Amino acid sequence: MNRRRPTFLAALTLTAAAALTLSACGSDDDSPGKGDDQIAGADTGSTSPSASSASSEPSKADRPKIELPADLSYEFEWPKTGDKDKDAILADTEQSIKAVDLAIVNQDALDKAYLYYYEGEAAAGTQKFIQNYVDQKAGLTGSYRFYAPEVAVDEDGTASFTYCEDQGKAYVKYLKTNKVRKTEVTAKSYVIYHTSLKKNDEGVWEIQEIASESGSAKCQP
Repeated sequence: MNRRRPTFLAALTLTAAAALTLSACGSDDDSPGKGDDQIAGADTGSTSPSASSASSEPSKADRPKIELPADLSYEFEWPKTGDKDKDAILADTEQSIKAVDLAIVNQDALDKAYLYYYEGEAAAGTQKFIQNYVDQKAGLTGSYRFYAPEVAVDEDGTASFTYCEDQGKAYVKYLKTNKVRKTEVTAKSYVIYHTSLKKNDEGVWEIQEIASESGSAKCQP
């Protein structure tokens, strides 16, 4: 089983028709993990200095509060662009990632925080992804790094966002035993994500569709 996310495949479309897959970092196939094509999520509220300088301010919508355990940490290496919409997308995506991990921590596949940021097919796929963790009574621990952002905004209020994740120091933790499943860092520890977003009436950039691929050549160190 992979290190962070459970292996879950769902044929969800991404603008054209990409497959959404939820899995794990690492290469084990018997533990919930996030790697071989998956979805992301996460926050402890703590980021590295470079991450906090990169994070942008979300709009003033009434966003859910996200508080995660101290054994989870996140680094977002995506600096501000100077473009209001692009920076809002970076900020909302950061929160959406954290919100998914919060649902895993809460062991709640219908946690309100992530549903605030995910809609349609993306929400349905994410629910199944989180439920995999709940079924296996598994949580998360370790650190996550997000980098190489590419964002494009269309005039119709939609956008696309591609970014990489380094799961090399991220692990699955079994809640009954508190055992942490550690695996080697492999090419599959580096994951690329492609998301399609739309700005809602409150100014929040919601994820409509998402696809991921572990082992992406673009994300390798």
